[in-house]
This record gives sequence, C-alpha cells and structure tokens, in this order.
Amino acid sequence: MAEQTPYWLLISVLFSSQPLTPALAMTLHEAAFELYTRGEGSREVAGDLLSGRVNNLRKDVSLGGIAGPAFEAEIETERGSGVVRFVLTRQGLEMMKAQPPSAPAKPKYLN
Repeated sequence: MAEQTPYWLLISVLFSSQPLTPALAMTLHEAAFELYTRGEGSREVAGDLLSGRVNNLRKDVSLGGIAGPAFEAEIETERGSGVVRFVLTRQGLEMMKAQPPSAPAKPKYLN
C-alpha cells in the first residue's frame, strides 16, 4: 500500500537540512515504520539514495492537526550529510493498519 500512497500522507517532516525527494521520504518512512511496529530504537538505512541511521525518539508529538510518533534520521546523500526530524502521521499509520507496539511486560514481583 505504501507504494501507492503519497509520502506526504505517511510522514510529516518537522526539520530537514537536506531537500527530500519522494524516494528519500519513502525510504525514511519504511525504516521508521519498521522501527515503530517492532518497538525497536534504531536502524541502519542504506541504498542508492542514502546511507545513515534512523532513530525512534519514542515520543508522540502533536503539531496542529498532525500527530504521531517522532523519529530522527542522520543521513548521508549525494548532496552531503544531514539531519531529518519527522513524524509518522496517524493517518498514515491507519492506512498501513499499524498497531502500536505492546509495552514490555513488567515483573510480577519487585523482590
């Protein structure tokens, strides 16, 4: 479904020191979506367009009508290195039918 859905419905960029192409935005979305669904903290990304690391900030942010889990990517492209901070939109998560990761089980006893 992500191939047919415009990237601007899936992610909302809060800050980018590099111009984002649709292909670059989709690469970041795919990495962040995997981190979100698996509950992981960090993931390497590599390909023809970029290399770097996407970090799950483990925070939900809201800016006006846009809300969702926040991510930060440190990337290296043909234009140089940069940082991208973005949100996976709730609308996009619903379209991808993602469920938030379950919280780790707490120990039954403290002692």
